[in-house]
Amino acid sequence: MRRALRARFAGVRGEAGITLTELLVASAMGVVLMGAVMPLLVGALRAQPSISQKSANIQTARWVLERMTRELRDGIVVDKATSTSSVSFKTYVRHATCGGTTLLASSSPAIKCEVTYSCAAGTCTRRETAPDVYTGGSLTTIFSGISNSANVFSYTPNATAPTYVGVTLAIPNPTGSGALTVSDGASLRNATLAN
Repeated sequence: MRRALRARFAGVRGEAGITLTELLVASAMGVVLMGAVMPLLVGALRAQPSISQKSANIQTARWVLERMTRELRDGIVVDKATSTSSVSFKTYVRHATCGGTTLLASSSPAIKCEVTYSCAAGTCTRRETAPDVYTGGSLTTIFSGISNSANVFSYTPNATAPTYVGVTLAIPNPTGSGALTVSDGASLRNATLAN
């Protein structure tokens, strides 16, 4: 058995490693490969901040859009739909008073308040007041950075008696090519109730 093993490994002694030429060729191929891959890696790293910003902008716009449409769905009647940058409607809120910050207990019924969303100069605000009161109350900025302040709301069938309110938020694209747009809308689910 020893003879068979010695005979088998006798030819291996001459191949102890690689030659200098093989090492140089392999190193040159590695450098060429890294030179081809490096611009792709650098480009991806440079694009990451704008991709992250775009994702954050879209996520925030979707959250604001969901909040607006949820309140519109719970609405009773659209009171003021005179412009495409503002809408006022009566809806039910879970606060102890209109414009207050104290939340109601889960066993208490929601109260009817006037909610006004207004968008101007790239910022959308929310105002909550007593029914049929359109000034005063707490004004809260809910979103900044939109590029379509003048055309956020649309009304169907018309602005005098809307049954559906569309909301479109256009936010600037961090890469500079056009705007990122998210849109949705809502019908007033409580519209059949008395004011």
